[in-house]
Amino acid sequence: MANISMTQKDSIVDQLDLLHQRIASRAYALFCSREGWGDAFGDWISAEQELVAKPAVEVRENDGTFTISAALPGVEAKDITVDITPQDVVIKAVTVHEHTEEKGQIHHCEFTAGQIFRSLPLPKAVDATKAKAEYQNGMLNITVPIAQAARAKRVDVKAA
Repeated sequence: MANISMTQKDSIVDQLDLLHQRIASRAYALFCSREGWGDAFGDWISAEQELVAKPAVEVRENDGTFTISAALPGVEAKDITVDITPQDVVIKAVTVHEHTEEKGQIHHCEFTAGQIFRSLPLPKAVDATKAKAEYQNGMLNITVPIAQAARAKRVDVKAA
């Protein structure tokens, strides 16, 4: 079982912006390749599918802890990055797939190389400082305790 390093972040907005820019650039290139004819929305969807894979995930709450499981088959632990904020988790990974001639002729291949990116908003605030991530048999498991709710306190008002 491999431990995955996690980075605490204040916000995931910068990562989402960067991904948005990459997809927009590719969608625009697809649009321009048809000299402006066609479906701009379809270009966006095609660019997104071409650039980013979205793994299947499960978010489970049990005894004050969230467990996030993500299917990342064929990915090595060293290629996985997990960033966490009190409200979100971002899972990123790089997939590699190469063909070598010494292993025989390829007749059909659906494996791809690219980037995996998954942003998950959490249903409740978490204590990101106590998050842990482990990777085994193609499954990434992140555990993080739910933050203690801030308690309301009545403040007495004094006349000045």
